[in-house]
Parts: sequence; C-alpha cells; structure tokens
Amino acid sequence: MALGAFGAHALRASLDERALAIWRTAVDYQFWHALAVLLVGVLARDSEARSLRVAVTAFAIGMPLFCGSLYALALGVPGAVGAITPVGGVAFIAGWLALAWYAWRSAAERTG
Repeated sequence: MALGAFGAHALRASLDERALAIWRTAVDYQFWHALAVLLVGVLARDSEARSLRVAVTAFAIGMPLFCGSLYALALGVPGAVGAITPVGGVAFIAGWLALAWYAWRSAAERTG
C-alpha cells in the first residue's frame, strides 16, 4: 500500500500518465501476489506439500522481477529492463499453477 500511496501522491507531479499506469500495474500485481503468499502460508500450516513450496517460491521470485522491473520502468530506467518483466510473469503463472495443483490434489485426496 505504501508504494501505491507513494505513486499516487509523490510521483504524480513527476511522472506522465503512462508511467503512472505502469506504476499502478506493479502495485496491483504486488498486492495480489502478497495476498497469495499469505494464503499459501495459511495452507502450509496444515500441509507440507511440495506444490505449496513451489508456489510461494515462484511468487517470491515473480514479485521483484515483474513488479520491480515495472517500478523501474515507470521511474525511467532504460527500456531493456522490460525484458525482465516476462520472466516474473512466468514465475507468477508457475506459482498459480502450483497452487491449483495443490488444490486439485487436496480435493482428490478428500474425495478418496
């Protein structure tokens, strides 16, 4: 939330609309994936499933790569930094797939 407030208030005067939109995208993705990390933490209290470790690791890798590169791009670093963004996106996708696999396997175990 602090990065969102920083972007909305401190950066508004110095960034154009495109850069602010990039900043907002980074904030949104960071927020949702931080919540996903919390969810995995709650699930991991009752399970030692490898898929949960994969999910949290992928989210933890994705946040700095995806969100961090977007923050940097919004602040005006060279566009080549944008090549890192898709790597973070792939990490996010891997995390969600691992979480879905955990949910599917857990449901299958419960129904026998």
